[in-house]
Amino acid sequence: MFGFLDRSLRFAAVAALSLGTGGTAAAAGDVEAGGKVFRACAACHAMEPGKHRLGPSLAGVIGRAAGTAEAFRYSKAMEESGVVWTEDALALYLTKPSAFIKGNRMAFPGLRKPDDIADVIAWIKANGGGAAAPPAAAGAAPVPTVAPARAAVAASAPAGGGRYGLGRPAKPEEIALWDIDVRPDGLGLPPGHGTATEGEALWGERCAACHGDFGEAFGRYPALIGGEGTLAREFPEKTIGSYWPYASTVFDYVHRAMPYGDAQSLTADETYALTAFLLASNNLIDQDFVLDAKSLPQLKMPNADGFYIHDTPDFPPYEPCMKDCKKSVEITGRARIIDVTPEGEDNAVSVE
Repeated sequence: MFGFLDRSLRFAAVAALSLGTGGTAAAAGDVEAGGKVFRACAACHAMEPGKHRLGPSLAGVIGRAAGTAEAFRYSKAMEESGVVWTEDALALYLTKPSAFIKGNRMAFPGLRKPDDIADVIAWIKANGGGAAAPPAAAGAAPVPTVAPARAAVAASAPAGGGRYGLGRPAKPEEIALWDIDVRPDGLGLPPGHGTATEGEALWGERCAACHGDFGEAFGRYPALIGGEGTLAREFPEKTIGSYWPYASTVFDYVHRAMPYGDAQSLTADETYALTAFLLASNNLIDQDFVLDAKSLPQLKMPNADGFYIHDTPDFPPYEPCMKDCKKSVEITGRARIIDVTPEGEDNAVSVE
């Protein structure tokens, strides 16, 4: 309806109004509707003070200078932008982040509908984003990660212990932070349980922004659902349901590496619920099937028999020839004939 030049001029004019006057041109939004829109943001942003994911915490973001959230590593473009996050500035940024602050690392392409932008800003404002955030409560339990184990070892290593005077034996609680892998037979699965019904809401909040509402995926992220009967095709769809050999691998990967940018933030119950949601979405279990450490290893995946142990030895069962292995060599073609050898004395090639 409008030409490119007209759109650019209108964008620049609104940006000048927002950043120059600190006005409130952003329309009032629907907080409840904004909560649904924020699901696309939750994979990278948290509302808890100081809890950074792939993107910074949005606690107290409105009124804060861009690139100043403590303990988050911003791009140089964001730090030097001079932007203050008024509601108007957020509205412009959410329309197209790459255009509003060129060179920033925000991968999200932007929201297309003005109502969605107004709604999500209203939700952010109502959920801790509208004022300077208070510090995290004293004594609050941190999300378990491997970082405490490394820090504890570094802080308490004895000066003269061990062969080289470095380190000490790891404590059981430190080992437990690392020992979170789950084997195909279920060894390593923690206590807990979950169903697909419980996992559906969690999926929308933590996973759908990258993998789609139904596991169909967005952009470069992989599809997790579907693909039945495609493995013999030229371009097979390798999803959880069509390709993966073990159901326990779903739990292992989600619990250890997801959500992207906030790995190991899910509880065992949440991971069981999300695993159940993915399995049910691939028609492998019912919605009310209770997944736990006992039931999960008993599930057989459709492509379990498609994987087998290759018994070819790593090294040949004979002594390989290393010298004078062929008595004669026959030349079957010459590079000059197929015109790939440069001509001229400077580019002469000799073969011995």
